[in-house]
Order: sequence, then C-alpha cells, then structure tokens
Amino acid sequence: MTVTPDGELPRWQLVALDCPDPLALADFYAHLTGGEVEPLGDFPRENVTWIEVTMPHGQVLGFQKVDDFRAPTWPQGPVPQQLHVDFVVGDLDAGERHVLAVGATKAPFQPGATFRVYLDPVGHPFCLVLRATPTVGGGGVG
Repeated sequence: MTVTPDGELPRWQLVALDCPDPLALADFYAHLTGGEVEPLGDFPRENVTWIEVTMPHGQVLGFQKVDDFRAPTWPQGPVPQQLHVDFVVGDLDAGERHVLAVGATKAPFQPGATFRVYLDPVGHPFCLVLRATPTVGGGGVG
C-alpha cells in the first residue's frame, strides 16, 4: 500500500453532482435528507457555482454549476448516469412518500424489489434502499 508523503492515506470527503442551479439542487437534497445547506453569508445567490450540503450523519454532497448541463438518460440513452447516490430507509413506501413530496420523481424503470429508483429535480438517479439489504453484489441502479 502506498501512502502520501505525510504518511496518511487519502480519505473520502464528498461526492459532487453537476447541475444547472447548485442552490436549488442543494435545497432539494437538504429537504430529502434533513441536511443543511452551507450558509451563503453575503455572497450573492446568482454567483453561486459550488455549494455543499452536510447530512445529519456527517456525509457531504457538493453541487457544481455546469452551464451546459444535460440530464442523465438512465437507464439507457445518450447521456449515462455517471454515478448515483443510495439512501437507506426502513420502509420503502414511507420513503417514497417523502422523496416525492420534496420534489423527486419515480423512475419508470424499477429493476429491483428491495430498492426503488428516483430522479432528482435535474434528472440524477438515486435509490432508496431497504435497510438490512446487502449492498455488495446487489441493489442500486449500477
């Protein structure tokens, strides 16, 4: 195993999603997870090109403005999903009611029984995965 010159291995920090409006998508994910959007202070909203949401358990999602953003066309099509985010829930039906209420849409294609696929407001797929479902070799839209 190779380590950095200071003797530490790199540590995962966050996942960032490209989008046309970072604040709007950050607000969606904050409502979805109970997370908090980093404060803007006196920084003008129209100038935001990057913003982060910290989830209740410390995970961080970043949102980066891309002027020519094209939504993924999952499960197939000209624009691949590139990545997706999974969220664990204890009850898929209750989780679905919540994600739909905050602005997600249910994907027409549902490839599994222990997870459900949704699209955020700009088209990124994400999954609600039933708690205690093995994640290695199963689940996800992968």
